[in-house]
Amino acid sequence: MINEAIVLAGGFGTRLKPVVEDVPKPMAAINSKPFLEYQFDFLKRYQIERIVLSVGYRADMITDHFKDNYRGMEIVYAIEKEPLGTGGGVANAFKMIKSDAAFVLNGDSIFDIDLHEFCNYYIEKEADAFMALKYMKEGERYGKVEINDSFRVTAFIEKGSSSGSGYINGGIYIISKDFQQYFGLTGNFSLEKDFFEEYSGSKVIFGVPFDGYFIDIGIPEEFQRAQHEFKRFKY
Repeated sequence: MINEAIVLAGGFGTRLKPVVEDVPKPMAAINSKPFLEYQFDFLKRYQIERIVLSVGYRADMITDHFKDNYRGMEIVYAIEKEPLGTGGGVANAFKMIKSDAAFVLNGDSIFDIDLHEFCNYYIEKEADAFMALKYMKEGERYGKVEINDSFRVTAFIEKGSSSGSGYINGGIYIISKDFQQYFGLTGNFSLEKDFFEEYSGSKVIFGVPFDGYFIDIGIPEEFQRAQHEFKRFKY
């Protein structure tokens, strides 16, 4: 089983500035607790032993808070000297991954899926990458992901370009350590646009649907919703 995870925690949190202090988005407080702690508690449930945090903006706030350990999980930092985007951040963080593959998670969203089940799909099927999908009745904010009967990703639909229900990218992935070497992607690039969308037609990328609780705190309305729902769901 995979026991390492990369968490993307370099976001500026621009859209949250009206409701939070000047902190990295993943450090925004939900009920007086940094959002990242909820993410780490989720990873702890699935025996993750080592977390590589991809950090950039106000990285010192994150390193000072977590240091090198959280509830027995080793914490190491891949620090961006300049913004690298989600893809560049993952590629930079993978330099510190010891295993052949790792979970990759967005640091500003939680998708409560069974990581062991997700890993079993990865073991059973040969693919370049896996992404966890969430069914949404209204997915315009996120865009949509189309899959076939075998769960292979066949298309991405831009956010706002269509209405109605469909699968969205849930922000949790399993990616091989040498993915960036396959495609020659370097520097600042988007994991979603420049990797998943660009290569979905030529590479094997699977999207696995899960129905777990999902929230993305990237906008004030969802940030406020988390304050209430995390109490109810005991996050």
